[in-house]
Amino acid sequence: MLTRLRNNRRPPENGTHHADHKPVYPFTAIVGQDELKLALLLCVIDPAIGGVMVMGHRGTGKSTAVRALAALLPPMQRVIGCPYHCDPLGRSPDCPHCAPRMAERPRADSGPVPVIDLPLGATEDRVVGSLDVERALVDGVQTFAPGLLARANRGFLYIDEVNLLEDHLVDLLLDVAASGVNVVEREGISIRHPARFVLVGSGNPEEGDLRPQLLDRFGLHARIVTIDNIDERVEIVNRRRAYDLDPLAFADQWEPEQERLRTRLIAAQGKIAAVALTDATIRAAAALCVALDVDGHRGELTLCRAAVALAAFDGRAAASPADVARVATLALQHRLRKDPLENIGDDARVQRAVAETIGTPETQA
Repeated sequence: MLTRLRNNRRPPENGTHHADHKPVYPFTAIVGQDELKLALLLCVIDPAIGGVMVMGHRGTGKSTAVRALAALLPPMQRVIGCPYHCDPLGRSPDCPHCAPRMAERPRADSGPVPVIDLPLGATEDRVVGSLDVERALVDGVQTFAPGLLARANRGFLYIDEVNLLEDHLVDLLLDVAASGVNVVEREGISIRHPARFVLVGSGNPEEGDLRPQLLDRFGLHARIVTIDNIDERVEIVNRRRAYDLDPLAFADQWEPEQERLRTRLIAAQGKIAAVALTDATIRAAAALCVALDVDGHRGELTLCRAAVALAAFDGRAAASPADVARVATLALQHRLRKDPLENIGDDARVQRAVAETIGTPETQA
């Protein structure tokens, strides 16, 4: 899914026309929350951005947006029998199932892009995988039982209340998300398997934030607030009521918008490698990080990747400093040092630095 989307319509089991299956709420029907939607779209275009941390109040559509985006994406081709659902056109050399069969032509089918929930009480064994105890007892064979990371390969791994998850598990997840490979060495088992996914963590700011060392490793950070515009709140209720009364009709109504966005995403993934990253764009990203006193170099790397993904999404041949300005808040607000003397929020600090180093949209034009 995340390396190449294919321009196929969503199969009935995930989409809009199966009488026995309620379609997922359409991504394009979500009202507001533009920061969250843009962050998710950019990470689908380029998973190397490093996932999204979403902080917001309960009931603001965080999990709805993730599931809606996964349902929007075309079905992915997968090798039949592979627990890591490898792409038949690009099987991973790290896959224990496919690597020994590279000389064979794989049998394939298609299926939905996975969205795997990681519950708060999950153990490390359940997350990374472990010895298959049943096989060991019954057959006397040491076999690996894949965990949640295997199931999330080529899809999304969603962690609600990630700020309440144990730090060592968050660290582990971030390591795997960055490398795309899960390495398990325990109980006499030594195994590697592909684990490429978009990591999405969400949490309620009232329950605390992640440690800065962990927060910095998320590529983008979207802060979601309860919408206070009355017209938009009315529209949320009207759309949700229409969906609840007749999900199929509601999904059909929004399918043209869904198809337009689906086509745009596919085009962006196809052209992102050809999008030029100019010296002026890199310099703008670096200057912004220096102005904000951002530690390390993840800031400008993420800014540049997100700027290129945004240019590809907009259908442009090169990223520009204006793209850096548009993604700056998403890429940097969680990397700022906390200053007790500052009387403005992190997002405002970023926008102030953008205006001083890159300029306003009027000056950029």
